[in-house]
Amino acid sequence: MGQKMKIAGWVSVGVLAGALTTVSLQTVARGAMTPLPLEEIQQLSAVFGLVKTDYVEPVDDKKLITDAISGMVASLDPHSQYFDKKSFAEFREGTSGKFVGVGIEITQEDGLIKVVSPIEGSPAFRAGLKTNDLITKIDDTAVKGLSLGDAVKKMRGEPDTKVVLTIFRKDESRTFPVTITREEIKTQSVKARMIEPGYGWIRLSQFQERTVEDFVRKAEELYKQDPKLKGLVLDLRNDPGGLLDAAVAISAAFLPPDVTVVTTNGQLAESKANFKASPEFYARRGADPLKRLPAALKSVPLVVLVNEGSASASEIVAGALQDHKRATIMGSQTFGKGSVQTVRPLGPDTGIKLTTARYYTPSGKSIQARGIVPDVMLDETAEGNVFAALRMREADLEKHLNNGQTEEKKDEAREKAREEARKRLEEEAKKSVAERKLPEFGTDKDFQLAQALNQLRGKPVLVSKTQTERKEEKKETQ
Repeated sequence: MGQKMKIAGWVSVGVLAGALTTVSLQTVARGAMTPLPLEEIQQLSAVFGLVKTDYVEPVDDKKLITDAISGMVASLDPHSQYFDKKSFAEFREGTSGKFVGVGIEITQEDGLIKVVSPIEGSPAFRAGLKTNDLITKIDDTAVKGLSLGDAVKKMRGEPDTKVVLTIFRKDESRTFPVTITREEIKTQSVKARMIEPGYGWIRLSQFQERTVEDFVRKAEELYKQDPKLKGLVLDLRNDPGGLLDAAVAISAAFLPPDVTVVTTNGQLAESKANFKASPEFYARRGADPLKRLPAALKSVPLVVLVNEGSASASEIVAGALQDHKRATIMGSQTFGKGSVQTVRPLGPDTGIKLTTARYYTPSGKSIQARGIVPDVMLDETAEGNVFAALRMREADLEKHLNNGQTEEKKDEAREKAREEARKRLEEEAKKSVAERKLPEFGTDKDFQLAQALNQLRGKPVLVSKTQTERKEEKKETQ
């Protein structure tokens, strides 16, 4: 592979469970330009002229051109995208795992913003914000009615600027303001804890620039607590993916040296690559970030938890560990994003993200629009799958690529299952938080984690009685 393909370290995070998540590669430019189709270019020019002269009101030249580029790229597949100045900056911010803000993980509850947890060491952490605090106002703006995205934008800003959050703390029955000075935040994509003596749990919520470093630190902590760990659960549920080098590194942490982790194949010569479990494929700064890992990690009994929200880089890890028989994959069939995106700058602050290859597991299977099929199918809860049908998958996206290996088949029962899940979700929303199904991953009420632990201990596992392998769905042609 040499220097022809370099890992770029950029990721786009989708809105719905990894629907728009990408594994990104930076490749060298092609040596020769494709000849332009003159007749079609003349038509484009003619349309541009007609819009400029005949449209009901004046239209900005730059807007017309950028919208034309955006439409051309977006028409290809769900993951190709044109970046204007603003979206390019947001894209770069998302990949780094860094942003300027107050440092809290949040969700929405009853129209308010709920603190899931403050990020350790962040301004919000130092200011004393706690899990389950409710934010009712951001500066002078009431949160009720704001979308989660709008609330995030209001809390972010420039370094060293202040924001006032009005907090309602339920257990103390009081409302109070907290003034927080924004600063650069480094997000935490790895969590870990001992489930019980001898058994550990490591959760990856995304594959970012700091993920490998954080993973190594968490693994070290687990082995310090118990040097004779009997089993480990790697939790990739709802992990939308991210950086390719991080996925290769996490796979390499458990695999023998130099075995294949993932291969890619596309039109460009540079997109035909074989990524192996060795430092040259994942070490960014020369030094091997996995050197500090306990040697026992290579052989500890391992379960990987996945679901419909596990996409892209998550599927690379699950596929590699499954093909090399290093882990038991448990959960639900994954999202099915098996395509590679290349980010090419078009100038100092614009660019395009273009699908340039499909990726394949070590055994040569394409995951595109199909996903990883677990070794052991698990329902979400003891009562069955509650909301799984609502989660978007690659095969649900318009203009998705087929995987080039299997015939597409239509899933007739899916819409019916979705409608039933929507009704259940409406009923769940009426209940108190404590009564709602699907508890937080990693808690003692996490049904799938309990089954993973049973697998490691050699105890009976409550396997799903309803889930079957999902085939690629047939795309309608008009």
